[in-house]
Amino acid sequence: MILPTSYLATLVVIILGMLCWGLWANTFKLAGNWRFELYYLDFAFGASLLAVVAALTAGTLGFDGFSFTDDLLHAGKTQDLEGFIAGMIFNFGNMLLVAAVGLAGLSIALPVAMGVALVLDVILAFIFRPQGNSAVLFAGAAIILVALVTAIYAFRYYRLSQVDELVKTGKVKSTRRRVSLKGVFVALVSGLFLGGFLPLLEKSQATDAGLGPYGETFVFAAGIMLSTILYNLFFMNLPVSGQPLEIIDYFKSPLRQHLMGLLGGVLWCSGMLLLLVGGRAEGTAALSPAAIFGISQSSTVIAALCGLLLWKEFAAADLRVRAMTFVMIVLFTCGLAMLAIGPTWSRS
Repeated sequence: MILPTSYLATLVVIILGMLCWGLWANTFKLAGNWRFELYYLDFAFGASLLAVVAALTAGTLGFDGFSFTDDLLHAGKTQDLEGFIAGMIFNFGNMLLVAAVGLAGLSIALPVAMGVALVLDVILAFIFRPQGNSAVLFAGAAIILVALVTAIYAFRYYRLSQVDELVKTGKVKSTRRRVSLKGVFVALVSGLFLGGFLPLLEKSQATDAGLGPYGETFVFAAGIMLSTILYNLFFMNLPVSGQPLEIIDYFKSPLRQHLMGLLGGVLWCSGMLLLLVGGRAEGTAALSPAAIFGISQSSTVIAALCGLLLWKEFAAADLRVRAMTFVMIVLFTCGLAMLAIGPTWSRS
């Protein structure tokens, strides 16, 4: 299998993986007015396609003579199952994340969901594998929580200002200032699953019989593909928002929307594979765990900036709301930095 053999190559691989993770959700926005249940079918196809193609090309080539099939045969059945189940757990959270993007936008859904996931990961790490400076880790988690709350308040104030504007222009008769926070709540639940799959994923690669990056991506994508079919039966009949869907609605969608879904899956799975490959670099080619974590998790900041700058999700907001979104991004970045350096302090 192909792995980076220099520090620069590993750094480039990690940065590319981060960009893929930071940009994939934009494909859902580019798909236009399309239900997330239909988008996600193509997303799962795209992720599975990328995993298979990568396994049969880069995962089979390379000077070490250790191919993708060798990886799967070498890994234990337990590790295969753990990677597969991790994919299923992640997928439920990611489907909810896409639903939240449709309801609340990139600049709110991604920081809220990933904020919960990061805080949950810190708690699970402290329980199951305590290491590093716990004060720094929990301070970072606290800052992430403050960023999360700031994002929620910014969203609420913005929606309230929209309601006030409708009342002033006479477009609504009721003067009750009520806004729906469904998108926020969906993102919060999403974060629980996006953080909860990580221990299983780590176990699938931890032992001598663990999966390599290409085998792990393949098994993980298989979990995504199978669970998407199962979960969509639920979401299409009991939708998060809107009316129930029929499978025929998928085939009625324009080709452009299907292509956006496929591209989203390809980008996300490419990001995962690149980050796993970069994380397996050895010797002088290896990056520190802190660098890999900090760079990879910066994808959330990239996604939030896309929502703010590319999609203008708060373009009509007042100065207070814009200031809150700026503070949210700064706090999130600071929290990420502390979570990145916290575990390394005990090794110095």
